[in-house]
Amino acid sequence: MTAVGTLTMSSAYAQACVGCEETDAGRKAANQMLLMDIPISVWTDRTIYDHNDKITVHGKVANISGNPVILTVASPLNSVVTIAQIDVNNDGSFETTLNTEGGLWKHDGTYTIKVNYGASQNNKALVELTGETSASSDNCSSSELYLKGDYCVPYSISSGMVTGASINNNDNSIIVRISAEQDGILTLTPDESILNGIFMVLVDGQEWDDVEISGNQVTVMFPAGTEKIEVVGTFVIPEFGTIAVMILAVAIISIIAVSAKSRLSIMPRY
Repeated sequence: MTAVGTLTMSSAYAQACVGCEETDAGRKAANQMLLMDIPISVWTDRTIYDHNDKITVHGKVANISGNPVILTVASPLNSVVTIAQIDVNNDGSFETTLNTEGGLWKHDGTYTIKVNYGASQNNKALVELTGETSASSDNCSSSELYLKGDYCVPYSISSGMVTGASINNNDNSIIVRISAEQDGILTLTPDESILNGIFMVLVDGQEWDDVEISGNQVTVMFPAGTEKIEVVGTFVIPEFGTIAVMILAVAIISIIAVSAKSRLSIMPRY
């Protein structure tokens, strides 16, 4: 069985490469002996997943007691994502699959998979979940948010982490998604060509008063657990880009011109 997931041991054998295939027969045998000595071990098939993925969890107990393994997954915010009971096979092994779809898995970051067997035997594995939309791009610096259309917005954040950003053309706003375990501060300084006339901020869908707006810079004091901050202005650049807007404008003008010409051609002549 091959395991490349992150493994954290609570015993003296924490450095063992549990489940890894080794070409050296002696090391392979030693690992098997360690598995028999460790009360409970756990590992995953990979270390990094996305939010529409499946995590295969493997493990082994040294002494079978007839009880199931209790598995608990905690999010980067330390909230419980799922709890499951897993039956132990006759050889002491156990296995289950976790689906990362759904709102409870929505945060990017490190998820802790903890297993308990009996009253005192426990271990854990760590995996990373990443989103489809990154908060950065090769075109933007580490202190800038990336928006579709190759736009970069300068920002800073304390006591939190930005996990993604997007443009909301319906409400003339920029949406910033964050992960925050403590109260913190987010500052955005978008260029006026991207977002202009900032007049309101929403935190998790609610109008927020703990805000400072100075010109085209906005500073938001957010509480722990905040997931979404929306900065609303009077204008926001279309998400599909300036060139696309120009092409669309030319197309509309062409359609109007053709329509006008068609109407003229069918008018009766006297």
